[in-house]
Amino acid sequence: MSEHNIAGKKVAFLLTDGVEQVELTSPWQAVKDAGGEPTLVAPSKGKLQGFNGVEKGDTFDVDLAVADADASEFDALVLPGGVVNADHLRVDKDAQNFTRAFFEQHKPVASICHGPWILIDAGVIKGRNVTSYHTLQTDLKNAGANWTDEEVVVDQGLVTSRTPDDLPAFNAKVVEEISEGQHAGQTA
Repeated sequence: MSEHNIAGKKVAFLLTDGVEQVELTSPWQAVKDAGGEPTLVAPSKGKLQGFNGVEKGDTFDVDLAVADADASEFDALVLPGGVVNADHLRVDKDAQNFTRAFFEQHKPVASICHGPWILIDAGVIKGRNVTSYHTLQTDLKNAGANWTDEEVVVDQGLVTSRTPDDLPAFNAKVVEEISEGQHAGQTA
């Protein structure tokens, strides 16, 4: 159980097929355990396919299509990783706009592994302190981010981590930042 209570806080989880399953299920459970209300948002309604590395995992029901989602109805955004998931989301205009809206509204955003890719295409990464899966560091640096190889990096409501090994630290910071609410320095 988290030391931070986020009862009544609505948290959007934005993902698609190819998500690294544990990077969805672990933060999802952390949000629920702290009293939050997670919602699965994706480019298409229906079901999506999770993966455990390169092996197919479970399927997950989509709660809301991103084209129909409004960031003002949520308190925070979580962007799980998985290379296929992240690669598809980063070029989806609705996903980019939805992500950027959280920054414009100064709301917490958390992203792990390959998840930070969308932050580049959403135009919200320049000047931010982040980490990610190591193969994204050049992309993030080229987009103007300050990348470091750390378990978890927090920058004005933006939480980033590298891999599933970092999930305990990531989850704790996700819940903490959601409990703190809006951050003035969280801007697009």
